[in-house]
Amino acid sequence: MGGRIPTDFIDQLLSRVDLVEIIDGRVPLRKAGREYTACCPFHAERTPSFTVSPQKQFYHCFGCGAHGTAIGFLMAYEYLSFPEAVEELARSLGLEVPRDDSTPREDHSGSLQLVAAADQYFRRQLREHPTRQQAVDYLRRSRGLQGETVARYGIGYAPEGGDNLWQFLCRETNASPRDLLASGLVAQREKDGGYYDRFRHRIMFPIRNRRGQTIAFGARAISPEITPKYLNSPETPFFQKRQELYGLFEARRERQLSRLLVVEGYMDVVTLAQHGIPYTVATLGTATTTAHAERLFRLVSDVVFCFDGDSAGRKAAWRALDNSLPVLRDGRQASFLFLTDGDDPDSLVRREGKTEFEALMACSLPLSEYFFQHLESQVNMAHLDGRARLAELARPLINKLPDSDFRDLMGQRLKSITGITRSRLEKTPAPQQQARKSPNLSRSPVRLAIALLLHEPALARQVDDSEFLAELEIPGLSLLLELIELIHNRPHINSAAALLSHFEGTETGEVLNRLIQGQLLIDPDDYKKEFLGILAQLRRRYSPDKRLYEELIRKGGFEALSEQEKEKLLHSLRKHQQKS
Repeated sequence: MGGRIPTDFIDQLLSRVDLVEIIDGRVPLRKAGREYTACCPFHAERTPSFTVSPQKQFYHCFGCGAHGTAIGFLMAYEYLSFPEAVEELARSLGLEVPRDDSTPREDHSGSLQLVAAADQYFRRQLREHPTRQQAVDYLRRSRGLQGETVARYGIGYAPEGGDNLWQFLCRETNASPRDLLASGLVAQREKDGGYYDRFRHRIMFPIRNRRGQTIAFGARAISPEITPKYLNSPETPFFQKRQELYGLFEARRERQLSRLLVVEGYMDVVTLAQHGIPYTVATLGTATTTAHAERLFRLVSDVVFCFDGDSAGRKAAWRALDNSLPVLRDGRQASFLFLTDGDDPDSLVRREGKTEFEALMACSLPLSEYFFQHLESQVNMAHLDGRARLAELARPLINKLPDSDFRDLMGQRLKSITGITRSRLEKTPAPQQQARKSPNLSRSPVRLAIALLLHEPALARQVDDSEFLAELEIPGLSLLLELIELIHNRPHINSAAALLSHFEGTETGEVLNRLIQGQLLIDPDDYKKEFLGILAQLRRRYSPDKRLYEELIRKGGFEALSEQEKEKLLHSLRKHQQKS
């Protein structure tokens, strides 16, 4: 198992990456003076309140409060863990992430290595195992899959037997039972506490994350007597069904990805890809979630949901619609394709081909049409109470939509259908926090010194002696001293982003995040002069002699002091008189 990522490497990384370039590749930015702006990718808004500072290498949204560095942005936008975000940034610069082997990593690389080993094992069994022929016949003859397609999706075979994979992994990886259980590859019997393979005599579909790592499996039974027909890996810290989509990694490899088709089965994805529709993904035996929808729409602006036309398919479609509403900002569109009874995408595309299937997709119902069709089918529109009931059903759903032109149009459509024009149909939107200028920083010397360090960390290296700061009792001086020492000890810190990353997730970090949002109103050329001037002011105003004088006075006056304390006080007073 690898070690922690050295902090020096993170400092260098944040100093070298361009946050504007990182964000602009995902959220188009517009130049606005010295900064860049956009509508926030983390909440719905019409007026841009999301700002990116190339100087600070820091982003902040005045609407929802989201803020951070390049690492934090990738974690929030791409659903990455901290190590994954660091590796993504390093890859963009052509760097390899070093590891400190002396300290264990707080990730799950050991379990992921086991899943990767199982992935290779299943693929090899499809080629070599003595009982593989039934699996091969199913894929080639029953489903018509070609070898190239099987290889592209890494399809494999779990042979019959209770402990084939268990024995292999124990032999090849020296994994402990605890590790194997954590990976989701094996299960434990309640009766005798023994272990057995979770997947047996099944076609194996590896589920990959955005980086192409296999994190779980979907498995289809080959024999009809085996139940359940489909079986997924259990959820683990690195695999949550509500967030992952089968085939998304493969779909993202398409150079011109303009839309995504969402289907229900693994085989649907694979067969559609083989017939020239590689932009297909599937949920993992669960309903389409809001997290799924957000991931889809961050890649494309057009998503088509494809379901069976039976009652189960209609129910699944409505849940997909409901969960997609919160992410349907202007420019995003969803539509629904319902297949005839007895058909699924797999059988349809094999029978009709790509052209006919895409023609059906072109005729799919826009979300707005399906929305009102579905609700109108539940009421009697010929009666006033039916139209009132429709309004009652539709109103909370429309209010799930982000504040946008689309929500306004859906409200207008509801009014025209029901004939109700009262403002009750509309949700009064909460007052938006409009983009605003950062407040000017207080002229508190210590506060200003900290802000100057955040804007230009190299200023700390101008301080030869900071010990006197530890002797002073002024709010904020301990933080100023901590920043100076941190920058001295970590010479690679030369940007606000690198400095802030040290305090990520702490109360101090929140204080610094708020402070860096303020406007200095100082010319950058004068940062050094201002910073050193503040330190000189602190030396004069809060010298150790004056601190001693104040402490002695607090004891109750001259007569209350001991002879030694009186001598110290008189000595201090003479020094202050000489300076004045």
